Amino acid sequence: MATTLTNGDASNAPIEVAFPLPRAPHTSIHMQLTDNGPNLLLFLTTSTPESASSSALGSFVYAMPNKASPSDTLSTPLFTHGSTLDFTTRLSKVLARKLNKPVYVGNSTSFASAGMGGTVEEEMEGFRRVVEVVMCLLDKTKSPVT
Repeated sequence: MATTLTNGDASNAPIEVAFPLPRAPHTSIHMQLTDNGPNLLLFLTTSTPESASSSALGSFVYAMPNKASPSDTLSTPLFTHGSTLDFTTRLSKVLARKLNKPVYVGNSTSFASAGMGGTVEEEMEGFRRVVEVVMCLLDKTKSPVT
């Protein structure tokens, strides 16, 4: 008698979307989102018409909600790349807190081609847009592209 073991719900295929940066219409964020039920896996990268078809590997961070102190989400970097680590850590913590489940985030985004060259404001707008799109994709009743 053979048994088949599956890790989570195998019917949850990755969702892939792309959307422009708020202040840089020629720069797109590409997202691959997989909701495995007990955890979430998210990969992000950016592309421009001038960029090559591949980008450097960015940071990869694991975050999970802290049951003892919900406002203090736990995270650990699994792979670090200096320029993407802070954004990746913040994003994984926000999503883990909002979704109340473990989150893996891989990120190789670059805001250098944004309208003002990647200022803090542009990065925060991109951050908010990523969180908004992820939450809309997980809530099947809303449209992520508005």
